[in-house]
Amino acid sequence: MRLLICDPQGNGLDFALRAQRDGHDVRLAIRQSEKTKHIGQGLVQIVEYQNWVRWADLIFCTDNAKWTYDLDQRWRPQGAKIVGASVDTAEWETNRVRGMRVLEKAGVATPAYREFADYDKAISYVKREDRRFVSKPCGTVEDKALTYCARSPEDMVYMLQRWKRLSKHKAPFVLQEFIPGIEAAVGAWFGPGGFNSGWCENFEFKKLMVGDMGPATGEQGTVLRYVRSSKLARQVLEPVSDQLARDNYVGYVDVNCIIDDAGHPYPLEFTTRPGWPTFNIQQPLHRGDCAEWLLDLWNGKDAKTFEMNTVATGVVVSIPDYPYSHATRKEVVGLPVYGMRDEFHPCEMMMGMAPQKVGGSIVDVPMMVTAGDYVLVATGIGAWVDVSMKSVYGALKDLSIPNSPMYRTDIGLRLKKQLPKLHAMGYMTGLEYSEAQTGQRQLLSA
Repeated sequence: MRLLICDPQGNGLDFALRAQRDGHDVRLAIRQSEKTKHIGQGLVQIVEYQNWVRWADLIFCTDNAKWTYDLDQRWRPQGAKIVGASVDTAEWETNRVRGMRVLEKAGVATPAYREFADYDKAISYVKREDRRFVSKPCGTVEDKALTYCARSPEDMVYMLQRWKRLSKHKAPFVLQEFIPGIEAAVGAWFGPGGFNSGWCENFEFKKLMVGDMGPATGEQGTVLRYVRSSKLARQVLEPVSDQLARDNYVGYVDVNCIIDDAGHPYPLEFTTRPGWPTFNIQQPLHRGDCAEWLLDLWNGKDAKTFEMNTVATGVVVSIPDYPYSHATRKEVVGLPVYGMRDEFHPCEMMMGMAPQKVGGSIVDVPMMVTAGDYVLVATGIGAWVDVSMKSVYGALKDLSIPNSPMYRTDIGLRLKKQLPKLHAMGYMTGLEYSEAQTGQRQLLSA
């Protein structure tokens, strides 16, 4: 198959390499910038996407922002086989209010929210309500770094004042009611045949440091599994299937939620694209050819390639000065990555030269090196969460990168306490933290 991966941000290198390994003719289209220009060099053919659309048997989009309009409005009507968001479904994610209205139309209850385009009005609202809020930009994907969960009304007022002073928000934003509970998400692959069998229940770990401390990075690691039946999917994802079908959506869709103490799920946001690093972490659970099933999805066929009930844990590996990425490329490009293995999914990497011991001598040889500060995603699988954790962290012991590689050492750990609470409410049944907890549950139910 001739596969074109439209990858403006440079997320799709691992998938491109796996598709090449499976015998496909691959072109990787990365938007060339100072940050991305090294990604994939010497590993896969990097191209300008416009010149290869007619060539491709299938086009896989890694995001729903850059190039989405052109692919949807120009190329899709000409018959291009595109796995990716339309202009309309992209807005489910990038426009918070639009996404909430989609859910409300489907009969799904959402947290209370208000949209603002004026800082002073938002500040007055928070002072008047005198309670916690979450601020979320209602614009482009890049603005999502400004999402902020306040710990108090005073905290929120300060941040609004700060953003006003710095002119950070370029578009309207929403203040969403803060709801305490457990954060969990569910996603699935959708095409003309509806949802593929296999709901992806997942837990994201979004902060940089152990114990959910430090800056929010989007995602530092995730625990996930595919299941045949999901209570959370029935409540928040299945209800939007008619709207996905009307918009001719083909691709991955995910709803992130807070499940409160009463067991009610409140959707927080859509993801209408592959998640990163979620898509990398899903790879060990996609059996057979890594790309053919996506062509089946476009054709309305479920290839049934997902391995059910196996837990996959993924961990992001980076180098300084991630997550700020202010260092020059000269400082983060070309560092050797020793100990590469199939459980490591290259992200910002390239082929280069670095010292290696060969026949008793240390010589410079071709090998994979860094192409940025977001280096790779490591994965491990197992029947239980703790087994998948041991697998991924065991593999990481063999990884070596000069310049202080960084990763969280607790991805999955909080599920030890959260899963029993979710089970009591009927969620994530069958997902156990450990074999010991499985035995305890069996004794209690006997």
